[in-house]
Amino acid sequence: MASNFELSERSSPKQHRISPRAEKEEVDYMQRAQWLRAALLGSNDGLVTVASLMMGVGSIKEDVKAMLLVGFAGLVAGACSMAIGEFVSVCTQRDIETAQMKRAIETETSLSAIDEQDEEEKKERLPNPGQAALASALAFSVGAAMPLLAAVFIENHKVRMAVVAIVATLALLVFGVTGAVLGKTSVFKSSVRVVIGGWMAMVLTFGLTKFIGSEAMQI
Repeated sequence: MASNFELSERSSPKQHRISPRAEKEEVDYMQRAQWLRAALLGSNDGLVTVASLMMGVGSIKEDVKAMLLVGFAGLVAGACSMAIGEFVSVCTQRDIETAQMKRAIETETSLSAIDEQDEEEKKERLPNPGQAALASALAFSVGAAMPLLAAVFIENHKVRMAVVAIVATLALLVFGVTGAVLGKTSVFKSSVRVVIGGWMAMVLTFGLTKFIGSEAMQI
């Protein structure tokens, strides 16, 4: 009886260590980063691409139909391009990681039960190409739809251009904050990086579009 009591006392601390409060709240942020990166990249690209095209075309031609047509074409083409590009990229990453895991297994003379369990966990954490492609395409479409919806009901050209710029800025800020909150990173750094980077891309696209459509470039 005494020996059984001692064994139970010795095993109880281990049980307390196995089920701490951290295990209940633990989140695999590396796993989350796989789809979060694709989603944020797609939404930012969609917003910046379509907003830039709409403002660039709007600076040349004040027709709202032309603006919306260019924006919609950018949405469809960009979503397809993002999905295919993300799928190919993640497939390549998955193939490389799988090959590396096989090489690591071949170098081992024997694997214990713990090693085999670790290998199974690594396989489960491999990136999913289909998931990344779908997340990227949907995120691109959501980001691209924002400036389109903001401009569709506004008749005045100058007001429409201003609204597209304001909506793009606010959306970039929201994307930056969302990515930081979900990834548990600095909200300030993420927001500033996304907003400044997005505006740099929009200004460059706007400037080039206006220059190409100017009278100096007409043949």
